[in-house]
Amino acid sequence: MLVAAAVCPCPPLLVPEVAAGAAPELDAARAACADALGVLAAARPDLLLVVGPAGQAGRGPHPEGARGSFRTFGVDLDVTLGQGFGAPAERALPPSLAVAAWLLGRTGWSDAPIEGLGVGEPLEPERCIRTGRDLAARAERVAMLVMGDASACRTLKAPGYLDERAQPFDAELSRALGTADVAALAAVDAGLAYELKVSGRAPWQVLAGAAEGAGLGGDLLYEDAPYGVGYVVAAWS
Repeated sequence: MLVAAAVCPCPPLLVPEVAAGAAPELDAARAACADALGVLAAARPDLLLVVGPAGQAGRGPHPEGARGSFRTFGVDLDVTLGQGFGAPAERALPPSLAVAAWLLGRTGWSDAPIEGLGVGEPLEPERCIRTGRDLAARAERVAMLVMGDASACRTLKAPGYLDERAQPFDAELSRALGTADVAALAAVDAGLAYELKVSGRAPWQVLAGAAEGAGLGGDLLYEDAPYGVGYVVAAWS
């Protein structure tokens, strides 16, 4: 059963070494992520599941000890999901889970075993919900760290240019994540999310499936779009 969840954005710029001189611009987001992870630790879960968007090569399960790298972003920095126990993983973590691994390492997570799951952007909402239900049944006390960005169309300089639909979409999304509104997350329009270049839609709908009947409340810790991309941090408990 799901007992806690943290929702965090997944831009590699969260890692100061990647952001370089621009690192201070996301200090507030990093602090909010640390607070959200504190909620997970306080829940004393039996299992932590880390879910994030992934391309074809990074989809599917990633065991504890799986490694990721920020070398493709010009930084000689490697990360490991969890404590690195068990056999070496055959596949590298997708960038979203590498950012999650960095966040967990930064906070010194050692409270429960960890497993990662890379979710493809096109995964249908119904399959996301079913996946979430299955994940919540994995242990008596399950916590989730859910990675993903909102729209990438908030400004003229955003990766997806300016789309007038982006701000209201992100506002409703922030409300749903900040209040643990499971029904609203399950109902997010996958087509519109795709048009607005939302990377977190499928992971958030996996969370919605996992949270069904759990009775969790939410707290919005951060919402901004410093680079024209919506970043949201929330904690559920």
